[in-house]
Amino acid sequence: MTALLLIDIQTGLLETSYYGTERNNLDAEQNCGKILNVFRKKQWHVFHVKHNSTSPNSPLHPTKNGNVIHPLVFPLDNEPVFEKSVNSAFIATDLEARLKSEGITQIVVVGLTIEHCISTSVRMAANLGFEVTLVSDATAAFDKAGIDGKRYPADIIWQTELANLKDEFAEIKDTAAILAELDN
Repeated sequence: MTALLLIDIQTGLLETSYYGTERNNLDAEQNCGKILNVFRKKQWHVFHVKHNSTSPNSPLHPTKNGNVIHPLVFPLDNEPVFEKSVNSAFIATDLEARLKSEGITQIVVVGLTIEHCISTSVRMAANLGFEVTLVSDATAAFDKAGIDGKRYPADIIWQTELANLKDEFAEIKDTAAILAELDN
């Protein structure tokens, strides 16, 4: 059985001024919404994960407006929301137990950002024995400074993370491919 796992699709991740860098793939939230709509239409399992930052200055802190889940993927009453304060969706939540109790062996992962919570959660899901599909264009990255201070563009970070996760931890597909597959 397959489930959709939406990770940290929160409005605060649009606040590039806080992060001080550029973000790639500004269509990520729209792509997440398209995939979510198919899962809802088919009445398949949907699980949301929300990041509650422990940093009071973060837009994802529970006291900030940016902590709210993006309107394009806002959970319905019957869709569980797992709240976390670390990068992995599986740490200090009962997500793993809930997935296993529902007989779910495959998960489709979408969300933000690939270099943080997506990468960590995908790796952990694979290590826990789930078959993972990561939807490449339903995630995004921010520019990063290297250890030497050199700035690496968001698209390079995104491509590198996808390359690191490919095959060993997840099958990588884009939105068009996953929608076509789900339609069959």
